[in-house]
Amino acid sequence: MSHPQSYSGPAFLSYGFRPFFMAACLFAVVIIPLWMLIWTGGLTLQSVLMPVDWHSHEMIFGYGSAVIAGFLFTAVPNWTGGMPTRGRPLCAMLVLWLAGRIAVFGAVPLPWGIVVSIDSAFLLVLAVLVAREIISGKNWRNLMVLVPVSLLGLSNLFFFVESALVGQAVVSRRLGLGLVIFLVLLIGGRIIPSFTRNWLNQKGDRHLPKPFGTFDQLSLLATLPALVVWVIWPQTLSAAVLMCLAALLQTVRLARWRGLSTLRNPVLAMLHIAFLFAPVGMLANAAAAIGSLDASAGLHIWGIGAIGGMTVAVMMRATMGHTGRALVSGPVLNLAFIGLIPALLGRLFPHVEFPGGVTGLDLAALFWTLSFALLCWKLVPWLAMQRQDRKRPTPLRSR
Repeated sequence: MSHPQSYSGPAFLSYGFRPFFMAACLFAVVIIPLWMLIWTGGLTLQSVLMPVDWHSHEMIFGYGSAVIAGFLFTAVPNWTGGMPTRGRPLCAMLVLWLAGRIAVFGAVPLPWGIVVSIDSAFLLVLAVLVAREIISGKNWRNLMVLVPVSLLGLSNLFFFVESALVGQAVVSRRLGLGLVIFLVLLIGGRIIPSFTRNWLNQKGDRHLPKPFGTFDQLSLLATLPALVVWVIWPQTLSAAVLMCLAALLQTVRLARWRGLSTLRNPVLAMLHIAFLFAPVGMLANAAAAIGSLDASAGLHIWGIGAIGGMTVAVMMRATMGHTGRALVSGPVLNLAFIGLIPALLGRLFPHVEFPGGVTGLDLAALFWTLSFALLCWKLVPWLAMQRQDRKRPTPLRSR
């Protein structure tokens, strides 16, 4: 959807996906090498959070919130027909996000309350801005997205409180991760069949994926108790049973979207593959609930596979579409996505040793960083420059 009002500022601040996708990509390149330095004792963390909590927090509420903001600041105007947040207000949101990263890292010594206030403000302000746009545009069908975003903001606040009271934010880690996974299921369940349907229509294929409907709504509702029980009582039979049921329902959802037909279109196939890691992670969490698997396995299948994969695929597609480029990923971006697979495998087998003393954990950090370095190589120039006008942008709208 075009917005006729003129904008004369820098291209970088012309649309929400530009600064926040760039920030997310660059942050992802830096954050894991930094974490490895902290983990191995090469750097002392000065954060108000313990090192493992800091790592979890920054992946969920640092990286994750940047991608979510970029998506929503771009998608909501397309949903509502309103003007996008741009210019100075968009710059202010970016500064607020950056201030949160600096404050939580402890680069500037600040009291606990100030750190919490700075970092918690970003998601809460984001929720208010998105709510204002959706309500003013009377776009009630997309109001549901506000619930997990608002809860994510509250869980960020709870993360700091739990860490201060208990010493580590174990429940909050699961809560934040579960909320982002729910957003993957909700938003992915709208855009994946929609994008697939559009592409198959262009190819003249009349066997189309099922659109978002009653089954999707029921599947999401059935997944909610599974996530809630897992967050609160992860080591229980109830969590295992509910996670298995949720995994089955989400797998059936995915099977209805004709994913195999997209293998000739890598940038579209990436979305289907990334979504698959959500039910796989549920099965891993179910196995962990009954003591058959380490609890970290499901966390990282979700974190690297589902969230990492989905955010990479969405940032690629949105950037190409909204900067006027053809939706063709090419070898560099394909490798950026593929690199997440060995990153995940390395993290699932962190203690496996290779020649030279290299461990699975080292390989996980290396491949994650290389994947996002490749992503930055291609996307950052596109995000910084004026859009090309050879084709219309592909809107991030649901159908």
